[in-house]
Amino acid sequence: MRIEYERLANGGRLDLGGGDGAGASSLLRVVVGAGRGCVMQGTAPAAMVLVPLRGRLQLAEGDNLHTLLPGELLVVEQGQRVQAIGRGAALWVALGCGSGAWRRCAGADTPSDPVLLPALHPASRALRSTVIELARVASHGNAATLALANFVAAMTELQAGFEPFIERCPGRTASQRRSVFLRLQRVRNVMAANCHLDLDIAGFARMASYSPCHFIRTFSSVFGETPHAVLVEQRLRRAHRLINASALAITEVARVSGFEDRCAFARSFKRRFGITASGLREQGRAAA
Repeated sequence: MRIEYERLANGGRLDLGGGDGAGASSLLRVVVGAGRGCVMQGTAPAAMVLVPLRGRLQLAEGDNLHTLLPGELLVVEQGQRVQAIGRGAALWVALGCGSGAWRRCAGADTPSDPVLLPALHPASRALRSTVIELARVASHGNAATLALANFVAAMTELQAGFEPFIERCPGRTASQRRSVFLRLQRVRNVMAANCHLDLDIAGFARMASYSPCHFIRTFSSVFGETPHAVLVEQRLRRAHRLINASALAITEVARVSGFEDRCAFARSFKRRFGITASGLREQGRAAA
C-alpha cells in the first residue's frame, strides 16, 4: 500500500485532481490542515473521511454545505466534488483510503459496493486519537498498518449502525439492498446539510430515483420515520447547535433553522429536548 502525506500550513492549498481514481485503489492519502485558510479541493478519487480536531472546518460537498466542529466526522463519497477550508486556528485531518486498501484492512468481500457510506458521524475522543496516530505515523513515512487497521475498525464500528436499515431495504441481494440504502442515505445527507431551506418531497424522490409515493413508502419502511419527520429532526438539531454555538436571538435561530412559525418551533424544541430554547441558552451561559 502506498501512503501519501501532505501538511497544509496557513493559506496552503491542495488540488485533489480530476477524480478519475487511477492508481488510487491501493493508496492511503493523509492530509493535515493546520492554520487559517487551508484549502483542499477537487474531486475525491477515493472515499474520504474528514475530521476536525480544533476550530471549524467549512466543507462544500457537491451542493451540500457543512460546518464541521470537533467531535464530528464526515464521510464523503468517491467521485464527489469537495472543497474544505479551515477557519481560524483550525486543525483537521482528511483521510482518503482507496477501495483496495480499505477492503484488505476491513476484510470486505463486496468489490462492487462502496466501501464507506456517506454520512455525518459523531467522532469520539478515542476515534480522534486514532486519527491523530495514523497521521503521525504517516508523517514520518513509516508503515501505517496497525494505525490504519485501528482506524478501519473504528469506522467499521461506526457504520455498523446502518446494517439494520440496509436489511430493511428492498432487493433480492445484499448488494441491491446496499445500493438502495445508498440512494436513501444521500437524501438524508441533503436533509442534514440543507434542512433550513424549503425542501420538497418531489425533489427528494428524484434524488432517490423514485416516484414521490414510492419514495415516502420506502423511506418510511427503512428508517421507521417519514421524510418530513426526519427533516424536522434535522432542523431541531440545527437549532440546538446554533443556540449553543452562536449569539443569534432565539427567533433568528428558529428562522435560520427552517421554522417559519416560532410557536411551533418552541413546542417542538421543548418536546424534543425537554427544555425550552431560552432555557438551553441560559444553561449554556451558566456553565461558561
